Amino acid sequence: MNIFVVFLILGVAFFLVYKKTKSKKPRNLKLDKFKNKLQSTQTNIERIFLREEEKTFSNPNINIYIGNYDNEENINRKSNIHRARLSKFKKSKLNGEMIFQDDEQRIYKFNNGKKVYL
Repeated sequence: MNIFVVFLILGVAFFLVYKKTKSKKPRNLKLDKFKNKLQSTQTNIERIFLREEEKTFSNPNINIYIGNYDNEENINRKSNIHRARLSKFKKSKLNGEMIFQDDEQRIYKFNNGKKVYL
């Protein structure tokens, strides 16, 4: 009889615990998605690249290297950064050469101390 009462009490306790865990409200799926995105390594890598692009954009003396083997997306991104720096700072370093923009929107570089318009 005592064993039966113990099993009955344990059964009821187990049932109540089980019911309580199952009756919780469903989690907010959008919040879970946001948390997972925030903690993912891909998002962290993208943030690092965005910071690096921001540094490159804000300093026209940082060299932007466009190589032969860059894909089209990278070339477009780098050329857009270069054009934005020319518009903002009137100068930008591209592939090791400092390129300037005058007041009439003409682009030039210095070669042996002389302006060479491109």
